[in-house]
Amino acid sequence: MDSSKTTYSKLIKTEAKRLGFLSCGISKAEFLEEEAPRLERWLKANMHGEMSYMENHFDKRLDPTKLVEGSKSVISVLLNYFPKEFQRKDSYKISKYAYGTDYHSVIKEKLKALLFFIQNEIGAVNGRAFVDSAPVLDKAWAAKSGQGWVGKHSNLLSKQVGSFFFIAELIVDVALEYDAPVTDHCGTCTACIDACPTQAIVQPYVVDGSKCISYLTIELKNEIPAHFSSQMDHWMFGCDVCQDVCPWNRFSKAHSEPLFNPHPELLSKSKKEWKEITEEVFAEIFKKSAVKRTKFSGLQRNISFLKD
Repeated sequence: MDSSKTTYSKLIKTEAKRLGFLSCGISKAEFLEEEAPRLERWLKANMHGEMSYMENHFDKRLDPTKLVEGSKSVISVLLNYFPKEFQRKDSYKISKYAYGTDYHSVIKEKLKALLFFIQNEIGAVNGRAFVDSAPVLDKAWAAKSGQGWVGKHSNLLSKQVGSFFFIAELIVDVALEYDAPVTDHCGTCTACIDACPTQAIVQPYVVDGSKCISYLTIELKNEIPAHFSSQMDHWMFGCDVCQDVCPWNRFSKAHSEPLFNPHPELLSKSKKEWKEITEEVFAEIFKKSAVKRTKFSGLQRNISFLKD
């Protein structure tokens, strides 16, 4: 092994930790052979629902060299978002990842700082940061770099910290020391499959996105199909059920990122108050949140669809 690759890789991982990332893993930038047929089957089965963008850039999703010319390494990072405090139990629910400031901007800043560090340490490195912003298979790259395995609910799982974290990447044109994948530790457990309110996990490791509550409350722009009305489990934005029931999440620890702390009103509102929310209050509570994606009208649609 080239000693400079080892040295640079260690420096990058140390800096990633300093910037607040849970962990950092590195894999070789190459075509994702195993993912290609899996993605093709999923798209052919229409499990992406109205997310037509999933059909675009098939090659780019699988080949990082088509995103960053001459790329040699994919640096994957995890950022914890597990909250210190939670919404009241008798409220309509919002996915924990959306409690605080939109993760896109928070992670992008940290990744830019990491790239700047790499360029300072190594020299003329060309690279690009990805936070859900381009056709990149985040979970596949994080798994390839040994930061966990993709669980039966199709989320990345880590024995150390569970699954309440964001995944992002830097794709760079410098060769580094590559990490090895870890083994799957789901075993015979089917907690996520059994608990999914809409039976969206159609078989282990396969999620029908068009049935997922996160899709129904965020991605779906048309009306939510009526047959889901008794299965929404009071979720008005996103859903955490498959993660909440996962035994590995007993190892989740609260994040230390102030930007992810929620607006106090988000935690205290009752169902009645959510039903009566005004556009002004929505704008105040979700000023910097990912919930803005669904807009005030979208949140209203979701709330009015929920059965008490």
